[in-house]
Amino acid sequence: MRATQLYAPTLRDFPSEAELISHKLMMKAGLIRKAAGGIYSYLPLGWRTIRKIEQIIREEMDSNGGQEIMMPIMQPSEYWKESGRWAVYGPEMMKLKDRHGREFCLGPTHEEMITTLIRAELRSYKQLPLMLYQIQNKYRDEIRPRFGLMRSREFIMKDLYSFDKDVDGMNISYQKMYDAYSKIFTRCGLKFRPVEADNGAIGGGHSHEFTVLAPNGESSIAYCESCEYAASDEKAELKTIKAEVEEMKPLEKVETPNCHTIEMVKDFLNVPIEKTIKAVAFQDDDGRLILAFVRGDHEVNEIKILNAVEGALHLHMAEESAINDANGCAGFMSPIGIKDGTIIVVDSTVMEMYNAVAGANEVDKHFINVTPKRDFDEKKIIVTDIRMVKEGDPCPHCGKSLKMTRGIEVGQVFTLGDKYSKSLNATFLDENGKEKFFEMGCYGIGVGRTMAAAIEQNNDENGIIWPRAIAPFEVVVVPVNAKNSDQLEYSEKIYNELKDCGIDVILDDRKDRAGVKFNDCDLIGYPIRVTISPKSINENTIEIKIRKSGEIFVFNRDEYKEKIIELLKNL
Repeated sequence: MRATQLYAPTLRDFPSEAELISHKLMMKAGLIRKAAGGIYSYLPLGWRTIRKIEQIIREEMDSNGGQEIMMPIMQPSEYWKESGRWAVYGPEMMKLKDRHGREFCLGPTHEEMITTLIRAELRSYKQLPLMLYQIQNKYRDEIRPRFGLMRSREFIMKDLYSFDKDVDGMNISYQKMYDAYSKIFTRCGLKFRPVEADNGAIGGGHSHEFTVLAPNGESSIAYCESCEYAASDEKAELKTIKAEVEEMKPLEKVETPNCHTIEMVKDFLNVPIEKTIKAVAFQDDDGRLILAFVRGDHEVNEIKILNAVEGALHLHMAEESAINDANGCAGFMSPIGIKDGTIIVVDSTVMEMYNAVAGANEVDKHFINVTPKRDFDEKKIIVTDIRMVKEGDPCPHCGKSLKMTRGIEVGQVFTLGDKYSKSLNATFLDENGKEKFFEMGCYGIGVGRTMAAAIEQNNDENGIIWPRAIAPFEVVVVPVNAKNSDQLEYSEKIYNELKDCGIDVILDDRKDRAGVKFNDCDLIGYPIRVTISPKSINENTIEIKIRKSGEIFVFNRDEYKEKIIELLKNL
C-alpha cells in the first residue's frame, strides 16, 4: 500500500464532541467517521485493525472447536416471545415491523436465534459438544451513546454459543473459552484482567468479564494483590463486617430536626457514621417499592438489589407517594413500622450492628439504640450482601485489603445452563434415549471495543502506539523528500524487500514535508518507521525508529531486514 493511494483523512484538531482519548485519536487519525449518534463508518486504517482482531479471534475460536456461522441480524419476535424476553429486554431493543405488520428486532444478542436453530437439527448426545460462533453487527438503542466505539448503537461482536449434554461438559466448554479469551487478548498485546461479573440481561450462572486496564475505563474493578481474586464493582462479593458486641440498649425515638441525610444525623447526634443505617428507596417496572438498607458509610449496589429481588428487572428512584403509602417517610426511613408487603432488603453487615441510628418513619425523628437482630423482623426482610465495594474492603477469598482500578470490558463469558433450552424447548436424546435440555454457554467479544481499548491503553501526546499484532500496518517507509527521485527509488526498493519478507508495510510516498509525514506516522501509530534520507543512500544504511520507545537504530543495508523482524517480535 502507498500513502498516496490510501484513504486516511487525518484531522488537524480533535473533534469537539469526542471525550475519551480513543475516540479523539480514532477520529483524528482517520480510522472512523461518525454517521449519527452511536453509529460510525470504519475507514481503511480502522478496518484493517478490526480485521486483524477478527483474525486472531477466528484462529483461537477454531483451534478450540468453534465453527463459524452467520445468523440473521433481523430476528422474528416470536422467538423472543417464546423465551419470555420480548417484553422485558428493555428499551435498548430496536423493534420494527415489516409491510405485513409482523414484528422483528435488530439483534442485540442471539441466544434465541441460536437455540431455535439448534433445536430443529441437533437430536442426539453423539452430536455434542457443539460450539458455533459468528462475527456480526449487533444493535442496542443506547439512551446516551457516547465515547465513540465504547458505547454505540451499532457495534461488531463475536458471539459463540456452546451446547453440552451435562453441566460437567458445559464447564469444560466454559474453561476452553476462558483460556481462549486469555490468549486472544494476550495476542492483541493488551494488559487485561479476567474479573468475576454479573450476568445481567443474559441470565444464567457464573460469568467473567475480560477487562482491559485503562485509567479512563468505564468499569470499576476490585482486585487483590495477594491472591487471584478480581471482580467488577457490580459483582464483587463482600464479607459481612461484624461489629464489636455491645450490651443492647432500649430502642428510643429522638427528635432530629431537619436531619434528612446521614451526614446531618451523625453530626446532630454526635455518632460515628459506622453507627448509622442508611436507606435508599427504589421502585421496579411493576411499581413495587423496594427499600434497601446499608451502613451509613456504605453505598447500595443496584445490581445486587436486582439479583436479590425476584422478578425485578430495572430500578428507578421511588416516588415519595409510594414511600408514604408504605408508612415510610423520605429521609427518615427504617424497616421498623413499614407496612407489611413492602420489599425490604437489608445488607448483611447491618444485621451485625449494635445500638445504631436509623430512621423512625416520621419527619424529623430517628431511632437510636437500634440493634437490627432484635428490632427488624427477619421474616419480613431479605438479608444479603447489597453494598458496593470500595478500596480497603477485605478480599472475600484471602481477607487482605482490596484495591480498585478502572478498566474497559472487551469480552464476557457466561454459563447459561438450561435457561434458554428450557424456555425454547430445545432438547436432545441422551445415552438412555431420554429427552434432556441442552446445557449452554455464551461467549462474547466486542471487536470495536477491543480496538478502542487498545488505544486507551497505548497512546501518548503524539498519537496512537499500536501493539504490533493489531496495527493497521507494522512498518512505514518514509523518504524524507519524495520529490527526490533517488530517495523515492531507494524507498521503493526497501518497501518491496520488506513486503517480500511478509511484513505488513506501507510506503509514505507523499510529497509533503518530512515533518508532516513524521507527525502522521506518530498519530496513526505505526510500530516501526523506516526513514530514508540522503545519508541512507550515501552510506547504504537504514534508519529505524520504534514508535513505542522512541529509540532510533541505524543498520547496514545487508542486515536491516533481520533486525526489523527481530524488533517486531517484541512489539
